[in-house]
Amino acid sequence: MSIINCPECGKEVSNKALVCTHCGYELKKPTRGFFGQIFKWLFILFNIFMAFSIYKGMSDVSEVVATDTTGGAIVGAGIGFSMLLGLWAMGDIILGAFVLFTKPKA
Repeated sequence: MSIINCPECGKEVSNKALVCTHCGYELKKPTRGFFGQIFKWLFILFNIFMAFSIYKGMSDVSEVVATDTTGGAIVGAGIGFSMLLGLWAMGDIILGAFVLFTKPKA
């Protein structure tokens, strides 16, 4: 461990410090590790995929509902939409927990 001078106040601080203990100047920004980056991008891609799936599914169903006279397509679309929302919520909770637990330490 070596000592460096703070660029803001000029006082001596450890080179491992993230902020200056005297003035609070941010010396280094904490970064995510390898697995933290993977979980963050999985979370983002999962949300994009689920939003696209719901959009595409509902646009395909709207064509079938327009020609269906029995109402079964409406019930099926509602069940499918509910299942997709449930899957989206569970996936977000699980991946969000991994993203939260792998965030950089301050």
